[in-house]
Amino acid sequence: MTHTITLCQGCPISLIPLADTLAKALEYLPYKVTTTDCMSGCTRPATAAFRAPGKTAYLFGDLSEADLPNLLTFATAYLASPDGTFPDARPLGPLRTKAIARIPA
Repeated sequence: MTHTITLCQGCPISLIPLADTLAKALEYLPYKVTTTDCMSGCTRPATAAFRAPGKTAYLFGDLSEADLPNLLTFATAYLASPDGTFPDARPLGPLRTKAIARIPA
């Protein structure tokens, strides 16, 4: 199952450098890191979405390069979760306050 992380590149705070860094850090895991022009998270730039078939999807905002360690931690926890949900929000770490949406599978 391929997991996808999509980062917004249309925000004034572009995450393209973060996308490249994230892709390199996750190269040995089944993740595809992509960018898109806009994810309509303009009030909380910049944004990233985590998705996988049959799993709950997550959208995070207010991201910067400083969030890389938290994104890597979440990516690992998300990969390990069979359905993308967490009985406890602590695996989100500081990303809990940056969550914009949790979209059921």
